[in-house]
Amino acid sequence: MRYFLDTEFNGFCGALISLALMPEDSSLPPFYAALDCPNPTEWVAEHILPALGIAPVDRFTLGRNLAAYLGNDPDPLLVADWPEDIAHAAMMLIAGPGHRHAIDRIRFELCDAFGFDSTALSETPHNALSDAAALRTYILKREGR
Repeated sequence: MRYFLDTEFNGFCGALISLALMPEDSSLPPFYAALDCPNPTEWVAEHILPALGIAPVDRFTLGRNLAAYLGNDPDPLLVADWPEDIAHAAMMLIAGPGHRHAIDRIRFELCDAFGFDSTALSETPHNALSDAAALRTYILKREGR
């Protein structure tokens, strides 16, 4: 199944702050988690952190929970409109030196979402969960569904 992915991070190529997956099947629950951001950029402190809406967890817990969330899907496909989203999601599957969280298979797709503007289309701009939902709506609508 496809999961529409969005992340928030601390500036260009910065540390992950939050990660959300919105499943294509709207009857399934989304995944949403955040990490602590001890030294946010001014923009992040003003726009991202107030929109989080959840308490942060540690990196290991986020990765373990992400792998568990996707664990029952035999062929999860994470779809993102930005390369850094994919990079951050993949990095969360690393449990430690030489170890990864238990997930049998995962695929990533960088979609052609030219014209997609999460700030304009998201219910809560700069919130990864809301932005992932907006991406899902945009792509499915474009596909005629």
